[in-house]
Amino acid sequence: MPLSRRKIVNDPVYGFITIDNQLILDIIAHPYYQRLRRIHQMALAYLVYPGAVHTRLHHSLGAYHLMCQAISELKAKGADITTDEETAAKAAILLHDIGHGPFSHALENILIPGTDHEEIGLKMMHRMNDELGGKLQLAIELFTGKYHKHFLHQLISGQLDVDRMDYLTRDNFFTGVSEGVIGYDRILKMLTVHNGQLMIEEKGIYSVEKFLVARRLMYWQVYLHKTVLSSEKMLIKIVERVKEIFNTTDVTLKISSPLDYFFESFTGTMDKKALDEFCMLDDDDLMFAVKKWARHPDRVLSVLCKGLLNRNLYKCRLQGMPFDENEVQEKRKKLAAKYNISVNEARYFAFTGVATNTTYRLADEHINILFKDGTVKGISQVDNPLIHETLSMQVKKFYICELV
Repeated sequence: MPLSRRKIVNDPVYGFITIDNQLILDIIAHPYYQRLRRIHQMALAYLVYPGAVHTRLHHSLGAYHLMCQAISELKAKGADITTDEETAAKAAILLHDIGHGPFSHALENILIPGTDHEEIGLKMMHRMNDELGGKLQLAIELFTGKYHKHFLHQLISGQLDVDRMDYLTRDNFFTGVSEGVIGYDRILKMLTVHNGQLMIEEKGIYSVEKFLVARRLMYWQVYLHKTVLSSEKMLIKIVERVKEIFNTTDVTLKISSPLDYFFESFTGTMDKKALDEFCMLDDDDLMFAVKKWARHPDRVLSVLCKGLLNRNLYKCRLQGMPFDENEVQEKRKKLAAKYNISVNEARYFAFTGVATNTTYRLADEHINILFKDGTVKGISQVDNPLIHETLSMQVKKFYICELV
């Protein structure tokens, strides 16, 4: 094999990752993929965990590496996976997050309402497929779950997919939160295919339970940490305020970047023009805009932008019951007087909401365990099921954010 067709990436989590397929190399070289270097994997979590500055590109390569290991393990156990299917699965996992916009989930449906990263990502995949002469067609079928070998789709998107395995492992590594440690290597060794479905061998039950427990702990300790939550809500409120006051004559709101399009001209339909503009957007556009808007004459906008830049964030409080609306109104009145704004505008400075998380949704596709005698049970149906008793319950926390 020519040296030009083999690349080695030194990953801080897994060590050396080998890329030895020309289609995979073509995907990585594409501008759509390279854009992922400029999008943080964990949005603004670095304001709480300073090491959490890894990008969507890091995560994508990590998920690719785990996909390579998973396929090798399944093939060794006799799973029917052709060379084309193997390449397509690797391509699909590389591209699974390509539709993320600036700051990933933090601004999903906020900056560009009415669409999500998977829908946008699929449009980007179709365009890349055209450019690559149809070589991504099978990858797209796997990604959308339309291919007849469903277990390959389950590796890309499921209760126990390599996407989740990597982001938990990687986010744990970069945040230093030890509660998020999972035995991804053990889980990969326990993967098997039975009746066309991805399953876990009986010996892997406890590794999967640990995986689900770690996921739950990471959500409340990292992803929904009250300060991470407050920083992301501040960014959301900044975007909402710009949308409220935006007008085409106010040059101080314009950034001279694709960001302007989504405030000024976006119709709500992700057509060719919108997709072109979106593919040029990344975190840098938002942060440059925040720095510029910090000097804007609008009091609400400038205070929010300065707060985010200088980490003067909302004070966020979580509790199990909804907050008293009278308490919220009193806070808004005080903030209106303090910042010389209207009580209506003070809704940007004090507001409530709810954060929810369900670690294992029993209504979704189950994690199935294959026992030595050939029987199959969902992990919530095994003896003394930890998952059924605790992790399948939705946890709901009410929050209040306010400037102090």
